[in-house]
Amino acid sequence: MKVLVISVHPDDETLGCGGTILKHKDNGDEIFWLILTKVDKSVGFTDDFIMKRKKEIKTVSQLYGFKKTFELDFITTKLHLADFNNIIDNISQVINYIKPQVVYMNNRSDIHTDHQIAAKAILSCTKSFRYPFIEKILMYECISETEMAPPFPENMFIPNVYSDISSYIDKKIEIMKLYESEIHQPPLPRSGENIKALARFRGASCGVEYAEAFMLVRERF
Repeated sequence: MKVLVISVHPDDETLGCGGTILKHKDNGDEIFWLILTKVDKSVGFTDDFIMKRKKEIKTVSQLYGFKKTFELDFITTKLHLADFNNIIDNISQVINYIKPQVVYMNNRSDIHTDHQIAAKAILSCTKSFRYPFIEKILMYECISETEMAPPFPENMFIPNVYSDISSYIDKKIEIMKLYESEIHQPPLPRSGENIKALARFRGASCGVEYAEAFMLVRERF
């Protein structure tokens, strides 16, 4: 089975479905990683940070065992300034190249504008009549982005699919800690403790020790 994991920013994949990616790896699935944005000097990042982020991406890709990693290089925090058709075209090219059966994507109503725009583009790139090889699409949650969205009905993340990651939670947190600038101390949400607490809560919702939660967009049997 071919699985495509889409990150708007590097670390989204680990926060949202890191344990599930490791499970796919152990199951022998072909897993691919698509990163939509990059850090850039034009938005205040230093050469040292940019180089460090490239090394983080390489290391994380190796630890997950991605068969191939794609980077689209849209500038982070500026996705709203990019041509929307260009975003769609670039994502579509990767999807048509891989032809995945399963796609993991960010939640459509996260507080981050980049996430909102990316989700709209991804949903445009996964229509069943144009991409018939896609059998399942799942939206994942990103702690500090998903739960921070305004509590309006249209913004609610309502999980209806759970992945048991009890055997992978510690490895997930180890990988997340590689993103040194993104991991925080409690009580901030992106701490190892709070990432584990969310997994514990999701696990309690489905009767396992630790889990990741998803919203099913579409599934074909």
